[in-house]
Amino acid sequence: MAVSPSPAGSRSIGERFREGGWYFVLVIASAGILSPVPFAHAASRLRQRALWAWAGLYAAVAIVVIALSPDTDEAGRPVDSGAADDVFGVVALALIVSACLHLRPVRRRVYGLPDPPPVPPVAPVHSSDPAVAAALAARTRRDEARRLAAADPLLARELRIGRPDLPRDYDDGGLVDLNSAPAEVIADLCGIDPGIARRIVEARTTAGVPFAHVDDAFAYTDIPVALWDRIRDRAVILTR
Repeated sequence: MAVSPSPAGSRSIGERFREGGWYFVLVIASAGILSPVPFAHAASRLRQRALWAWAGLYAAVAIVVIALSPDTDEAGRPVDSGAADDVFGVVALALIVSACLHLRPVRRRVYGLPDPPPVPPVAPVHSSDPAVAAALAARTRRDEARRLAAADPLLARELRIGRPDLPRDYDDGGLVDLNSAPAEVIADLCGIDPGIARRIVEARTTAGVPFAHVDDAFAYTDIPVALWDRIRDRAVILTR
């Protein structure tokens, strides 16, 4: 069960460490070699088979990093291995960055931390353009629909928020429910490749429990980081 987090602005360094900050410390301090440990911890806490699979994958990469680690002489000093040292550095850095990015949403799920606040939109230069006005109005409707879904999930379901593939009268501004919408609808609304949308559907099916946050979809799939904000802009989470 997730612990009750302190408000973000009032948490001390020690509290942040206990609320999952140790995930990142462990990964960075070990040059990525211990990156499977946070995933195994999260898998045991959340009872998610997908996270066990990720722990195994990171363990395999960690073994590669160990195999590439620089040799030492009899005195324990590193021996210059030329290109091999460069490969070790690149692979270790890639492992650290990948694990830390992947662990951000996982940590929030394990410790019950809130999603990060959305980035405030930049005011458009040509706000009088009808197309810009329509896009901003749709964004406002999406925000309103998300608030409604969070406050009254049953009403949101009745209004079919996030399900543009079903008959409805309510305009949610172009949202898609990652917990129930078909892959082709997710792909169309989020503007992503159908194959990536299928990964989201497969992840929610394999997990056996609905997503609690949009970022859960990123934790249980290998969606490119460049697409995360695009999906966040159109996604909504309705509990089943």
